[in-house]
Amino acid sequence: MNGSGAGESDGAGGSIVTPSAEFPPLAPEELAALRRIGDQWRAARRDQPPGALPVDPTLRRAGGQPEPSRFGRLAPIAMFRVGEPDELVATEPANLPGTRFGRTVTRLRRALFGPPLSSSAVLYERMRKLVALPVLSSDLLSSVAYGPEAMLAVLLLAGSGALGLSLPLAAGLVVLMIAVGISYRQTIPAYPHGAGSYIVAGDNLGALPGLAAAAGLMLDYVLTVAVSVAAGVHAVTSALPELAGWTVPVGVLAIVLLLAGNLRGVRVAGNIFVLPTYAFVAAVLTLLVVGFAQAVGRGFAPVPPPPVPIVEGASALLVLRAFSSGAVSMTGIEAVSNAVPAFRPPEWRNARTTLGWMVAMLVLLFAGLTLLFHLAGLVPRPDATMLSQLARVTFPTGPWYGLIQAATALILLLAANTAFNDFPRLLFFMARAGHAPRRFLHMGDRLAFSNGLVTLAVAAAVILVVFRGHTESLIPLYAVGVFLAFTLSQAGMVAHWRRHRGPGWRRRLALNAVGATLTGLVLVTAGTAKFTEGAWVVVVAVPLLVLLFWAIHRHYRMLHQALALHPPPVVPTAAPSVVPAPPATAVAAPPEGEELPQQVRHLVVVPVARLNRASLRALAYAASLGQPTLAVHIAPEEPEADRFRAQWRVWGDHVRLETIVSPYRAVIGPLAHYLEALHAARSDLVLTVIVPEVVVRSRWHRPLHSRAEQRLRSALRPLPAVVVTSVPVHLTE
Repeated sequence: MNGSGAGESDGAGGSIVTPSAEFPPLAPEELAALRRIGDQWRAARRDQPPGALPVDPTLRRAGGQPEPSRFGRLAPIAMFRVGEPDELVATEPANLPGTRFGRTVTRLRRALFGPPLSSSAVLYERMRKLVALPVLSSDLLSSVAYGPEAMLAVLLLAGSGALGLSLPLAAGLVVLMIAVGISYRQTIPAYPHGAGSYIVAGDNLGALPGLAAAAGLMLDYVLTVAVSVAAGVHAVTSALPELAGWTVPVGVLAIVLLLAGNLRGVRVAGNIFVLPTYAFVAAVLTLLVVGFAQAVGRGFAPVPPPPVPIVEGASALLVLRAFSSGAVSMTGIEAVSNAVPAFRPPEWRNARTTLGWMVAMLVLLFAGLTLLFHLAGLVPRPDATMLSQLARVTFPTGPWYGLIQAATALILLLAANTAFNDFPRLLFFMARAGHAPRRFLHMGDRLAFSNGLVTLAVAAAVILVVFRGHTESLIPLYAVGVFLAFTLSQAGMVAHWRRHRGPGWRRRLALNAVGATLTGLVLVTAGTAKFTEGAWVVVVAVPLLVLLFWAIHRHYRMLHQALALHPPPVVPTAAPSVVPAPPATAVAAPPEGEELPQQVRHLVVVPVARLNRASLRALAYAASLGQPTLAVHIAPEEPEADRFRAQWRVWGDHVRLETIVSPYRAVIGPLAHYLEALHAARSDLVLTVIVPEVVVRSRWHRPLHSRAEQRLRSALRPLPAVVVTSVPVHLTE
């Protein structure tokens, strides 16, 4: 599953989430090639010392106080502070745009989402168990509000007499919940750095099953948001029927609010969503206690349900359809194993404990509600949910009905938060392996995967609008994707235990095999019985998504092969002419006044993100100009800066390197401010910024690249005496 050039993370399992994932290390053979390339650079530049520059790149000696610039009242050099030796650290003001409109938008965004967080804060953006439980279980626990009802709605097709089958079906679902829960509890210590179905299936079954699991999970997460929001709005309209005409606008607004909350960061989002989940659990437990107390008063005699005409015979296929419909109550059970890195240390132990709590609460709520529905003689109705009917029957007077409905609506609306937590993380792992665009590796200024969050919100809003917010229309699409991921994950764990035969491996293998068999049965049943009801959409979408992931991986693999370092052929080189650096006492020319060649004083700056053929071609082009050359690397954190400097020394340190740590992960802003500072220190210099640019032939490949050279050119256009040029590297397919 490790795609070439996708960027492997350090640590066991390769699943550690860090801002440096955008900067993959070089392979050993590339380091060897880099050393050989550096030897030829040394021979070619024997008479040109790499440190001969007309300006101090550390900005400690500016030759006078720089004037305020277009970047604001702050002087440019105040945008940086000296960190470790030979390193600058970009301060927070360096992230501000240069225009007034841009600064206004930035201040508004920070007012909504909070100030930026430093890369070092990623260790503190973790959740303790009492916070992780409501955040990661909101999808799982909220599904009991519509899962039993979905099962009863199918049984009702065979008339009221078939509703008695709900109890043995619920017992079977409880067995399935416990089996799958135990299976995922085994998965967590086996993959302590995050064990989503994509990673488990890909690691043990191969790339294709891993991509199929990823496609199923992605569809599941998008549908989780759409179904949860639709069910939450339905709970609101059950209590307030006058809002029934506003289902879609209210649902879209709820998705926007969820997006805004999650863009504030994992820890803040967790604190926001803690209370509604606990309130729902308390409300349902109260409902169960009072409901069973009332049932005890009448001797547990079930109330006869109202007569319903028979639409379809009580066949085995109908029973299997009802079972698969009730199985949607399990969606979200994999959330903890996907988000192990989001827990506080020890991560795997806290995650496993949280999963145990979740499964126990799920079994209690699901079994209790199904039994109460049977005892109260309730049937599904289009105008009110069954949970609303049960609350109305149990609490005919007083405020309790309104409180239960409010708690149900809140958790259903916020249940989508589980998907907002796991969907971007899945895209991160896929992008790291080269199966998704690399922009999903980037952490926003609040250490959240902003690109993944926005993608999920847009996709869910589109589905909600297309299906007009009807939960019944969305649920048939729901079970296929999630149980495909369940089945592949459990099958992957069976293969895992066969290869890693530790103590008790046979027992663990048997448990995962049972889980794989049961979830596979639900998958086949849901795919066949609900095919014409809408499940065909998922059946068709999964292979199409797999083909898309495969095409993206093929492109990135070809890109890596084109840019990978190879030992150069040994060719004789002539000694180049030496161009001396301009004296430090040169008279500064007025801005943009270099009409004559003798007025021009050059400094060539090459931004280098990673050492590959594209960056070395840009460096070679810069060195061939015979002018003083400076390389600049923007790193998101100290370890990445240290690693890059080590690679630079392996290459031979032929060009003076300045590393800037950008703890808020911005690239264009700190680089633009740094160039502004260099120009302020020597206003007579013409800064030539040489940017390596990958040129692709297919238009659909362009969104797979960041286009940083265009954004840098836009940021530097108002700055005088700065020339931005691109060194293209063309890809042929």
